[in-house]
Amino acid sequence: MTNVTLTELPRAIATKLLEIEAVALRPNDPFTWTSGLKSPIYCDNRLTMTYPEIRDMIAEGFATVIRERYPDAEVIAGTSTAGIPHAAWVAQKLNLPMAYIRDKAKGHGKQNQIEGRINPGQKVVVIEDLISTGGSSLKAGLAVREAGAEVLSVLAIFTYQFEKASNAFAAENMPLETLSNYSALIEAAVEIGKVQSADIATLQAWRANPEAFGK
Repeated sequence: MTNVTLTELPRAIATKLLEIEAVALRPNDPFTWTSGLKSPIYCDNRLTMTYPEIRDMIAEGFATVIRERYPDAEVIAGTSTAGIPHAAWVAQKLNLPMAYIRDKAKGHGKQNQIEGRINPGQKVVVIEDLISTGGSSLKAGLAVREAGAEVLSVLAIFTYQFEKASNAFAAENMPLETLSNYSALIEAAVEIGKVQSADIATLQAWRANPEAFGK
């Protein structure tokens, strides 16, 4: 992670996500999410796979967090599907086993929900690309627990910083950390001219109450 500390990483990654248009901001012309929710932001972190420098910055960021805060990690597990490539790159950097977690168990064969091997008692870090409400990431973490393993943390590239997600993780006593976040993104977007200072209030209001933007 060349010349980028963990303290600097949220802003650095936010800037890169904006530059490659993995994140787009339209405070005056909201996107419509699959749920029907109107949103001034659209995030597609899968685009990071296309850019070696950015994906390595992300992988090294994850690896640094794990080395410093979760040195006992024994398995890196990616969420299906967006977390899988990042988990693979992190596992390679740390020379650790990797697995991935399906949204639900397969309906055929061995009916696995976890692909790869996570043994009871192992300490696992789950890798995700995006935290919205946190539901799918929590589901992955709970699947690891149901397999008898310990979830040290869920680590994600980016979070919208919804209070609902924070509360959900706290309720399950499951640690959550992200490399970047919505606050850092807004700061970076203003700095590089993706939005205007006058848009900040609208963007912050959406995060505080997404439903207020309507469907």
